[in-house]
Amino acid sequence: MRKPETIEKLYLDFDGFFASVMQQAFPDLRGRPVGVIPFETSAANSTVVIACSKEAKAAGCKNVMRVPEARALCPDIVLVTQRPDLFRRAHNALLNEIACEIPIETVKSIDELACKLDKLTIAAPSALAKRIKDRIRHNVGEYITCSIGFAANRLLAKIACKVDKPNGVTIWNPADMPGPLLALPLEDIPGVGKRIEERLSRAKILTIADLWHSQPKHLRALWGNVNGERMWYALHGYDIQATPTSRGMFGHGRVLPPEWRDPEHSLACSRLLLTKAARRMRRDGFYAGRLWLWLDIRGSTWFGQRQLHCVQDDHACLAALAALWEKARAEIPKRAEIIRVGVTLLDLSPANARQLDLLENDDGARQKCELITNTVDLLNRKFGKRVVTLGAWTQPPGGYAGGKIAFNRIPSAEDFW
Repeated sequence: MRKPETIEKLYLDFDGFFASVMQQAFPDLRGRPVGVIPFETSAANSTVVIACSKEAKAAGCKNVMRVPEARALCPDIVLVTQRPDLFRRAHNALLNEIACEIPIETVKSIDELACKLDKLTIAAPSALAKRIKDRIRHNVGEYITCSIGFAANRLLAKIACKVDKPNGVTIWNPADMPGPLLALPLEDIPGVGKRIEERLSRAKILTIADLWHSQPKHLRALWGNVNGERMWYALHGYDIQATPTSRGMFGHGRVLPPEWRDPEHSLACSRLLLTKAARRMRRDGFYAGRLWLWLDIRGSTWFGQRQLHCVQDDHACLAALAALWEKARAEIPKRAEIIRVGVTLLDLSPANARQLDLLENDDGARQKCELITNTVDLLNRKFGKRVVTLGAWTQPPGGYAGGKIAFNRIPSAEDFW
């Protein structure tokens, strides 16, 4: 396993991305504490701040905080409704500017990316960081800033870029390690969540220094998989390549506004979410073998699943959803307050490796449903948005169902149709 002798990776993290994009787009928000909420509602206290600006963070607010708590910490906070399509367009514009200075190796999320350095950029990382920041400021806007970390591998560069936020640059040369790393709290290590931290605590690993001086096989045992061992080698500066991943599901969830928290409106929202998830699945060339419906109910939860015979058409997906809702209505209280609804298509098969059930023939009726669905997709792509839908298309208040604020997924333009 190779251990680089110099910095080789850049990791970039935009500062308060969603709130800063809103400040750049709307001058009235600049310099003010801003909290982004998922949908516009008259009962704002029933929702959460899903992202906040650096001014709000300075007052003690943080992402995913209930609105009453945020207002208690920062009475002047300005609540604005999310604009996912604006975030998507800002993301693409920012990537274009960065790519003019250095090729982007991996887009990790809507607000984080990694790059591989070449000989010229290894020699002058501070100059590269300045060029990137200047380009963003001049060509996109001065209210969108980023923090950049340089290190021997991606994990160390990611940790480094968080050290001097916002708008900082941190360079961790291998010769200086592990000193800067050991000064940080354990929770600053990506991949050390609450559950892993509890396991480490039971093993008397309470600091990054304890983690550093442990053994790779010991961490593998504590994690319960190879990721613990990979973590050890990455923290010690080895060139650890990311393991390839494959698509496991397509799904959408939605927090419902107070006036939509009954079974009828929840059903309508779930139909819309499932239709959008199935469209994404078809665009990416997959078939599904299972459908989940999950409901967050005041004081409890409910979920059900139904097997599918390797399908991708709307008719089959919506028929399975209707069967799940029939079961849900029989099992949940009649006046249940449904806070959140979600659908997930699982057990995916690539279109070129489709496996049909031996007893489920690919008959004419099924082929007809797939042909109709594909034709509807073509019409919607040609004429825009939802010129044709299968059944009612009822948008919940606030819009953006199926195209919500995305931390780990970059929405496409079609997600907002």
